[in-house]
Amino acid sequence: MAIGVTMYTFDIQLADVDRGVYEDLSVRVARHPSETDAFMLTRVLAYALEYEEGIAFSEGISATDEPAVLVRDLTGALVAWIEVGAPDAARLHTGSLAGARVAVYTHRDPAKVAAPWAAKKIHRAGEISLYSFDSGFFDAATAVLERRNTMTVSITERRLYLDLNGSSFESDVHEVAAG
Repeated sequence: MAIGVTMYTFDIQLADVDRGVYEDLSVRVARHPSETDAFMLTRVLAYALEYEEGIAFSEGISATDEPAVLVRDLTGALVAWIEVGAPDAARLHTGSLAGARVAVYTHRDPAKVAAPWAAKKIHRAGEISLYSFDSGFFDAATAVLERRNTMTVSITERRLYLDLNGSSFESDVHEVAAG
């Protein structure tokens, strides 16, 4: 018998001082059985850190032609293609052709994530940003994940302050050009 998706909810108070974005968000996330807690939490943080009008999660792992998170304008045009984890160069190339901006958020070592992209054809590779977090951040934060989660996400000067279910965590948000 196949295991189905598990639904998680996140009530998020977002205070992104760097961008001037302050929102209360309620997000439902379908976690696929093959998805790790760290990957799911990275998706949620990417959503919060990229939050703007028109942002949405894609259909997830089953949506092979869409990123984990995307932003569309009022006309339905793709504005931002936001990958999570360690996407291959072909996905980044497709995203860069399809959207005005491409970003990758990873819970892994960014050097190991970017290494396979070297010498590969990626449209506008130099404009793609790769975001990572301090070592150990996701190990600590995923230890307190529950099916229903309360989060406060604050970011100032690229320093992330996360309160998840009453536990506090901090990390710099490191940015590296993908190309």
